[in-house]
Amino acid sequence: MNREYHKWHSPRLGREMELLVFGHSGLPVMVFPTSGGRFFEFEDRQMVGALGDRLESGSLQLFCVDSVDSESWYNKAVPPRWRIARHCQYESYLLEEVMPLVRKRNQDRRMVALGCSFGGYHAANIAFRHPDIFTGLLSMSGAFDISSFLGGYYDQDCYFNLPTHYLPNLGDAWFFEHYRRNTYILATGWDDQCLAQNQALDRILAGKGIPDKLFIWDSWNSHDWPTWQRMVREYL
Repeated sequence: MNREYHKWHSPRLGREMELLVFGHSGLPVMVFPTSGGRFFEFEDRQMVGALGDRLESGSLQLFCVDSVDSESWYNKAVPPRWRIARHCQYESYLLEEVMPLVRKRNQDRRMVALGCSFGGYHAANIAFRHPDIFTGLLSMSGAFDISSFLGGYYDQDCYFNLPTHYLPNLGDAWFFEHYRRNTYILATGWDDQCLAQNQALDRILAGKGIPDKLFIWDSWNSHDWPTWQRMVREYL
C-alpha cells in the first residue's frame, strides 16, 4: 500500500503541520482525528487497515490531516474569541494548503470529509460550509453543536461554524443546488453519547430538504473504534 508522509510550515497557522496519505488513487477522503488525536490516529486505530483492500486496489485514497483543537476549541487558556479565530485559520489551512496537495495527487473531482466523534464535527462543518469542494460526508458518532466549548461567547464566526445553528436559517439556493447533488451519511448507535446530536442534525437536514442517511446501529459500545472500523467499511 502506498503511504506518504508530508510536513511543511503552514503560513496560515504559523507552525509545522503534518499529514499522512494512504493509497495511490480513487475516491479522495479527508480524514479528521478525534479529540486530542493526531494525523496518525487513523492508522494506529486500525482504520486504515480496515480499508486496506480498497486502498491497495486504487479505489480509495485517504488524506489524514492533523488538528489544532488543543489550540482552538479545547484551549481554555485563551479567550473564546481566540479559539474560534484559531479554528478559522485551521479551515484556511485545509482549503488553501491541504486541498492543493489533494488535487495534485488525485484527479478525481469528488471529495469526502470523514471523521469520528469530534472529528465528525470537523467533517460535517467543512462539508456543509463548502459543498462545492466536499461532495460527500461520512460522520461516525459525530458531535455537531459544540457551542459549550465557547463558554457563552458567540459571534458571527461561531454561528457560521456550528452546523446546527447556521443550517436551519440557510436560504441561499447555491448551497442547496450543491447539497442535493452530494452524499451525506451520519452513523451512530443506540448507546452512543452523540445519538441525540445525530438525530437532531438529521431532523434539520430533512426540514431543509437536504438528502442524508442516518444509520443507528444496535451494537454495544458504539462510540469506539471497533464499531467505527465496521462502519467505515460499510459506508465509505
